[in-house]
Amino acid sequence: MGNKEEKLFMREFFRKAGKAIYDYNMIEEGEKILVGVSGGKDSLALLEVLALRARDPKKHYTVVAAHIAVENVVYETDHIYIQELCDRLGVELIVRTVNTEVKENSGKPACFVCSWNRRKALFEIAKEWGCTKLALGHHRDDAVESLLMSMMFNGTMASMPPKLAMFDGTFTLIRPFIYITNAETTQYAAYRNFRKQKKLCPHEHATNRDAVRRLLQEMETFSPHVRNNLFAAMKNIQQEYLP
Repeated sequence: MGNKEEKLFMREFFRKAGKAIYDYNMIEEGEKILVGVSGGKDSLALLEVLALRARDPKKHYTVVAAHIAVENVVYETDHIYIQELCDRLGVELIVRTVNTEVKENSGKPACFVCSWNRRKALFEIAKEWGCTKLALGHHRDDAVESLLMSMMFNGTMASMPPKLAMFDGTFTLIRPFIYITNAETTQYAAYRNFRKQKKLCPHEHATNRDAVRRLLQEMETFSPHVRNNLFAAMKNIQQEYLP
C-alpha cells in the first residue's frame, strides 16, 4: 500500500474510534482517562489514538497509562518501548507488578486469576490518580468471541459492553475500539511499526477464547459476514421470539 492508502486507513481508523466515543458518550469534559497498556498491539494503538485525540483543542481530557507486570507468568513485555511511546505522546506511565499465583484447589483457571489481579491493580491506580474512566483495548472481535463464550460455556447472553458503569456509578470502564476489528488493529500496528512483545504468554493458545476464535474462522467459510451479524445481533434482540 502507498502513502495515500495509509492515510485513508488511518483516517477511517480514527473515525471509527471517535464514533464509538461519541455514540456511547465515553469521554466527558475535563476527565482523566486511565489506559491499560499490556504491550500488545490493541492497547498500544488505543493509547496512541486517545493521546493524539486529546491534543485536539476541542477535546478536553487527559490520558494516563498503566502497565501491569505479572510475576508468575512466563511472558515478557518490552517495558522500555512502552515508556518510550509514552514519552513521545507526553503521557505519564505507571508500572505495577502483581502476583497471580493460583491457589491449590481454588478451582479457578490461571487466566482468570491473572486477568482478575491485573484488572484489580488497574482499578487501584485509577483511584490513586483520580481517573474516572478506565479504557481497555478490546475490539469488535473480542466482543463477538465473548458473546459466543458466554452462550456456549455459561448459558447466558453477555459480552463486552462499550461502556460499563461500576462501583455504584462512580467509575466507568470504556472500550473505544468496539467498532474496530482485529484485522484493523493489526494493520494499524504494522503501519506504526509497533514492537511485538518479547515473549508471549504460554497460555495464549490454550484457552476457550482461542477455541472460539478458531470456530468463528470455520463459520466464516460458509458465512463470510458472521462476525458482523453476531455483533449486530447484540443490539437486535427480538425477545418475543425467545423462550
